[in-house]
Amino acid sequence: MSPTAANPRALALEALVRIDDGAYSHILLPELLRHRAPDEDTLEPRDRAFVTELVYGTVRMRRTLDFMLSRVSSRPIDKLDPDVRAGLRLGAFQLLTGVSPHAAVGETVGVVSERARGFANGVLRALARAGPPWPLPAGDDIASIGIRTSHPDWIVQQFIDELGRDDALATLALDNEPPVVTLRVNPTRTTTDDVVAELRALGMEVEPGALAPGALLVRHTGDLGALAALREGRVTPQDQASQAIVAALDPQPGERVLDVASAPGGKAGGAAERMLDDGLVVAADIHQARVRTVIRGVARCRLNSVVPIVADGRRLPFAADTFDRVLLDAPCTGLGVLRRRPDARWRVEPRDAAVLADLQRALLASAAAVVRPGGRLVYSVCTLSRIETLAVDAFAASELPDFVALPPPGEPWRRHGRGALLVPSAARTDGMFVLVLERSR
Repeated sequence: MSPTAANPRALALEALVRIDDGAYSHILLPELLRHRAPDEDTLEPRDRAFVTELVYGTVRMRRTLDFMLSRVSSRPIDKLDPDVRAGLRLGAFQLLTGVSPHAAVGETVGVVSERARGFANGVLRALARAGPPWPLPAGDDIASIGIRTSHPDWIVQQFIDELGRDDALATLALDNEPPVVTLRVNPTRTTTDDVVAELRALGMEVEPGALAPGALLVRHTGDLGALAALREGRVTPQDQASQAIVAALDPQPGERVLDVASAPGGKAGGAAERMLDDGLVVAADIHQARVRTVIRGVARCRLNSVVPIVADGRRLPFAADTFDRVLLDAPCTGLGVLRRRPDARWRVEPRDAAVLADLQRALLASAAAVVRPGGRLVYSVCTLSRIETLAVDAFAASELPDFVALPPPGEPWRRHGRGALLVPSAARTDGMFVLVLERSR
């Protein structure tokens, strides 16, 4: 057994260094937990949960932690070696969240490289003496809000400008809370009642979701990957907002459905399940590696109606008028899922929205061409920016004259152009925009 495999803080430190170097947290961490701690003998379930909390929490709160550390460090935080910087952030996060100084400092210093332990010990002990309460700025200016909520200034400003101050502040706060596990039940394999009984027998708290019919909110799941219902394809993790998009598509048994940018395949699988695996769901994506994730998900859920393919959504390999329903859940800046993807707030740039909006318009025009007369086209993005929502809606109104907008979902969705916007704080879900169109001729 390697020391890293046995020590949650050491595993968290390794993950943080790799994330700082460009790895994606929601991809890297599950892989590390599987390969470095493959069974209960190397890392207990509660320690796996602790590693997840440390990594995701430290990444989310990076700006806040760096501000705290800068007040007690003799060296600039951004000039430190990556492993030392990650170790200090790891210790600071534990202090911020109420871990005792003895554990937060002592245990963390123990996994930092030996050459830097003296420095790390001094900085973290100085920080432990500084709070709580922690010396964070109390002002209402953008920078102070950004430091307290650990977001870049431009995201704070954009949320306030586009959502209004109250919704913006509530969403910024929600971004720092771990999301509740939400499951989608596969009706081709089981029933909701059976799943609820199974999960409750395992000691989990289960309640129905309020946004998407059939969604289950589950707490105290432990290691989700060890859940038999998940391994056997009877349930799939999927946020209520994403489940609601499939409900808006409303695919029916026997229909032909296309998911234009499908990977990782959650909505394509949800569509097939809603159709009771009767019909055809083509799950297309431009990236071959990502199509493999769709294939694995389809196999796990035993869905025969889903056909994953590699295809560029801007040049779809289908004749016009082929599909009854087409879903374009387009690539976007992801500003609605910042709590689910902890490092995304540090990756996305202000200029990205304009570039992605160009792609979104091209994909939408291509998707529209393969919808049959009387068929349905759904455009969705898990972001909140006007250029990726209202501006794309305006493009559709101008450039897709054969399509009329159908009524958008009601509360807690809010009317947004001809579509609807789901602000994360409104339903404690991912943020999402949806536009439902029907081809009139």
